[in-house]
Amino acid sequence: MLRGEVSVDERNAKWDVKFDELSNKVLGCALEVHRQLGPGLLESAYEQCLAYELRHANVPFRVQVELPIQYKQIQLDCGYRMDLLVADRLIVELKSVDQLLKIHEAQILTYMKLAKLKVGLLINFNVEVLRQGIKRFVL
Repeated sequence: MLRGEVSVDERNAKWDVKFDELSNKVLGCALEVHRQLGPGLLESAYEQCLAYELRHANVPFRVQVELPIQYKQIQLDCGYRMDLLVADRLIVELKSVDQLLKIHEAQILTYMKLAKLKVGLLINFNVEVLRQGIKRFVL
């Protein structure tokens, strides 16, 4: 095996990590959306369909939640919004891009820090197999 290459067993081991129940519910809903729609649509379409699935799974959530920045003694509304805030404890950021970039990871980590939340999911729907587009973050 070449340096930096990951074996099939190591790749599969990443999916053996147990997600918490809430993350699992969200991922189940996301998988259903991807199964029905596949890749290639706008992020907003996936957001609305995921909201539909979460609603029918009785998972509490809010869409496009404002995220102000607290800087010293002032609060700034800079237009930042979390795509989904699930049960007031899980941030879900959705993408529909060719590939996830470091900037997408930085975005969700920053949102988690600003919102003082420990868990976040970054989901890219523009992939053939959805699990290739899922990243979980824990602070």
